[in-house]
Amino acid sequence: LKADLWHWLPGGFKPGVRATEPCARGRPQEVRPPVLAMDALLNFSQPLDSVLLDQCVNAVYTGSPAERDQAQRVLTQLQERINSEDASAALNWFRVDLILEQGTNPHTKFYALQILDACIKYRWRTLPREQCEGIKTFIVNLVIKLSSDDPTLRSQRLFISKLNLILVQVVKQEWPHNWPTFISDIVNASKANETLCENNMAILKLLSEEVFDFSRDEMTSAKAKRLKESFNADFSLIYQLCDFIMEHSQKPSLLSVTLQTLLRFLNWIPLGYIFETKMIEKLVYKYLAVPLFRTDALACLTEIAGLDIGATYNHHFESLFTTVTDQLAQSLSPDTNFADAFESGSEEDTRFIQNLALFYTTFLRPHLTIAEKTASTQPKLLESALLTLIGISRVDDMEVFKICLEFWNHLASDLYTSECALTPAVNPTLLLAPAPPLGGAGAGGMPGSGSTRRQLYATVLSKVRLIMISRMAKPEEVLIVEDENGEIIREPMRDSDAITLYKTMRETLVYLTHLNVDDTETLMLEKLAMQVDGTEWSWNNLNTLCWAIGSISGAMNEEDEKRFLVTVIKDLLGLCEMKRGKDNKAVIASNIMYVVGQYPRFLRAHWKFLKTVVNKLFEFMHELHPGVQDMACDTFVKIAQKCRRKFSMLQVGEQMPFVEELCLNLPSIISDLEPSQVHTFYEAVGYMVQSQTDAAAREALLFKLMEMPNQTWQDVMARAGQDINVLRDQATMKDLVNIIKSNERVVVALGHPFMSQLARLYIDLLNVYKAYSEMINTAVASGGQYATSTAAVRGMRAVKRESLRLLEAYIERSEEPDTILQRFVPPMLDPVLGDYVRNIPEARDPEVLSLFSSLINKLQAQMTPEVPRVFEAFFKS
Repeated sequence: LKADLWHWLPGGFKPGVRATEPCARGRPQEVRPPVLAMDALLNFSQPLDSVLLDQCVNAVYTGSPAERDQAQRVLTQLQERINSEDASAALNWFRVDLILEQGTNPHTKFYALQILDACIKYRWRTLPREQCEGIKTFIVNLVIKLSSDDPTLRSQRLFISKLNLILVQVVKQEWPHNWPTFISDIVNASKANETLCENNMAILKLLSEEVFDFSRDEMTSAKAKRLKESFNADFSLIYQLCDFIMEHSQKPSLLSVTLQTLLRFLNWIPLGYIFETKMIEKLVYKYLAVPLFRTDALACLTEIAGLDIGATYNHHFESLFTTVTDQLAQSLSPDTNFADAFESGSEEDTRFIQNLALFYTTFLRPHLTIAEKTASTQPKLLESALLTLIGISRVDDMEVFKICLEFWNHLASDLYTSECALTPAVNPTLLLAPAPPLGGAGAGGMPGSGSTRRQLYATVLSKVRLIMISRMAKPEEVLIVEDENGEIIREPMRDSDAITLYKTMRETLVYLTHLNVDDTETLMLEKLAMQVDGTEWSWNNLNTLCWAIGSISGAMNEEDEKRFLVTVIKDLLGLCEMKRGKDNKAVIASNIMYVVGQYPRFLRAHWKFLKTVVNKLFEFMHELHPGVQDMACDTFVKIAQKCRRKFSMLQVGEQMPFVEELCLNLPSIISDLEPSQVHTFYEAVGYMVQSQTDAAAREALLFKLMEMPNQTWQDVMARAGQDINVLRDQATMKDLVNIIKSNERVVVALGHPFMSQLARLYIDLLNVYKAYSEMINTAVASGGQYATSTAAVRGMRAVKRESLRLLEAYIERSEEPDTILQRFVPPMLDPVLGDYVRNIPEARDPEVLSLFSSLINKLQAQMTPEVPRVFEAFFKS
């Protein structure tokens, strides 16, 4: 159409009345406007100065900092005014059509598209009907003009893509009520030439995404429903176009975009188009074998494989699995190294490998029984598919590995469930029951189908076990961070992706171990032998292997576990003796301790070995090699949690319970530990004390455990009683923080019996809290709110915060609400609540809110009389 499209716009400017004309020859010299001259663009009473607009837009990219700021402000204000004023008149003034057709600055064109896009999205219903038609016709013709020529389509790809998005926004506003022939129009236009057809397929893909994928956030449900119904009603035309292109076109770029567009349709089109046409046949036999199209074809087949439509189409899914696997077997050799191909291949190769994993995992999860059915007639098909997944599981890419891992977890769980149904659990203390041996009988002595299934997967599962062992994730991520007090602490990341990965891998390997204990043990010991003989020796390999060994704790029966663990420990000790260098020995020792810490059942059954391990950990606590002390403390607390009762009982051949002996030697054991490690140590011993069932003995143990921090506390209190300024000393503040933190960790482990220890500290604790509150108020009164950032005030607030956390930790674990109400609540109200009211906002501690929340949760209605005072402190301060 050669018509002057601006005549569609009521009141639009005629050609030739533009404020400035673009230079006819070459690009004009760029003359930057003075900073203040840019504001002229905001004067709607004058015609738009397109040259000034170009200069303003260029200033955003190439101007000085002052010019950039000014230009950005002017352009933002201009866009806001156009969107906020009368949309019809504003568009007539701004003349998007002239900028897009005659402008030479690409940045200005994109700016104009932004304005047009916002107008279509948010102001379309306010425009006169004839103006809507004019805009629609202009955009359609511009898209046709730019996309009908292949070189133009390639050179202006980004600009045309943005135009396509704007056209889709218009379609969402106009179709079907004002533009009922849109689908037929775009299909018929596609027949003009292949270049135009290629861009039209991209438009259909965008429209499908907008309607079916992103409609929830972009439009009302009624409108989305109407568009989906219109799409379905006219889809036969789109399918005929796609089918014609796939059958007759020889243009690679058109075929690729057609496959990508078809992919967007597959999750919503009527099933007849998929299963009752030759679509699958063409995808498999015509495109899957061609490297240029195989990735997109496989993505389409994956979408089909993931359809959950009941048993009606099972024979179609069986045919899909058979044909795809056969076709892939012809193009992929059995010994294909997917890891190398992924590492050294092109980006298209990596996409294909990822899509290959997605196809098989997407198909096999819901249709595993269908794939197993084919094994009776074509046993190599399922094996080929699973071996392909095993090869892809070795790829050194975490996202690809997670795709495979999810399926292996599903398969192992499904097999274990079917196998476990054949036999009752032999050990009720285990999380999982062992499956019957291969070839064994099911319940009632009859051969079970589960054993047949397990034999079907036996070879594959052995390879999966090896992958899980070789790639086991790290059990826990620990970050070295600085806390709010400026202290360096170790903080576990309990919800990171790495932990989630470890849990999935551990669960998978446990299932696989139950399905064949002997194979898992053999593979692990073979890998360990390769560490000992040096063929696979490395720190990373040893760590990974030991994480895998630790992950299957409890999956064997007790005798097998004992034999296996003794062999592992002997080999690791021999490796430690053999290796030279402190770094090597530290890594091996850390792994030994990690492994034994993961097998509490073995430790509980062998007291002398348990005692030897713990005493060795105490030796490691004096080793200053990096990481060794952390390992020792982490392993100690883990063992103390799982074997706590063994330490509080009098064992055969011992003169006293181990925990008593430990408390006697505690000062020397922790003498070389950092404060955060000392806190972990106190928590570990707290678990041992908690396991003592005799109340008097437990009180005596607690008194002995806390003797050293209590003595330091009393010394500080005595000196502060003579001179309150002692509390201002930075070293004193750090001592108090560490003492309170140690008490808090013991509360976590001990629970309610900690009351006697807290009673010893409570009044002094509140007095220290009150003293620091007064010191902080004095500092703020003289230095203002900036005083809160000084080292002295930060140290004082650290003592206050830790005090609040200690009280909260005990209140949450207390079993005597009446005692809390009578003995603990009254003394804390004024020092804590009163201080909260008196402090400036910057000096208030959120831990106060958390403490009183815990109090109210614990005391419930008993706290009612104090609620008004609490509310007054929090909401009126």
